[in-house]
Amino acid sequence: MITSAANPRLKLVRKLHARRQREKLGLFVCEGEDLVAAALDAGLEPVETLLDAERPALNERLPHGEQVAPELLAEVSTLAHPPRVIAVFRHADLPSGTGAPVGLALWRVGDPGNVGTLVRAADAFGPAFVALSAGSADPASPKALRASMGALFRVPLAGFEEAPRPRLALVPQAGQSLLDFPLGERATFVLGAEREGLTPEVLRECDEVVSIPTRDGAESLNVAVAGAIALYEWRRRR
Repeated sequence: MITSAANPRLKLVRKLHARRQREKLGLFVCEGEDLVAAALDAGLEPVETLLDAERPALNERLPHGEQVAPELLAEVSTLAHPPRVIAVFRHADLPSGTGAPVGLALWRVGDPGNVGTLVRAADAFGPAFVALSAGSADPASPKALRASMGALFRVPLAGFEEAPRPRLALVPQAGQSLLDFPLGERATFVLGAEREGLTPEVLRECDEVVSIPTRDGAESLNVAVAGAIALYEWRRRR
């Protein structure tokens, strides 16, 4: 049982709280039995597994898990309530590609909660992919991973530049109504961060500009809500 805060497995978990280290090592942390179970269900194999020594979870599925003193597991967790299990997985084992007929291309969407929610929407209304530009939040960050509710293990990811055509820029106003736009068998909805939106350069690279109609005077939709509505509308027509 691990009883020292200096244990290298605990040090690794602390290190992976930083995006720079996640990208450098190609690893990320998954906390809690629900998310770890979702990863295992998707076929991912953990690099490291830490179990609460007093109340272990999933120990029958994680026979090689290392038991840890509860107070030490709580110290390395990002959760408000200490998890019963923490596992480390490889980025390379996550699904990737743009083979799905529909997807979201996110331009500098920096809020991890929004990124995770959009991944969850892609899982719900897919099969769909999510393509991310530089400057977007890390979908494997703790907050994004929790917001995705495990969908990250099922939704393929790609780089923004890999998103296939037709690319439909989703803007708050001035575009064709999404409800009237003829959606084909393939579509990539391009969304930008809520304040900055899409740059003129990105808009020029899109094939069409569409909007979700809202009532007069209403605030623009949250980017995660807009992306979910767009995916739902595409699926509804199928």
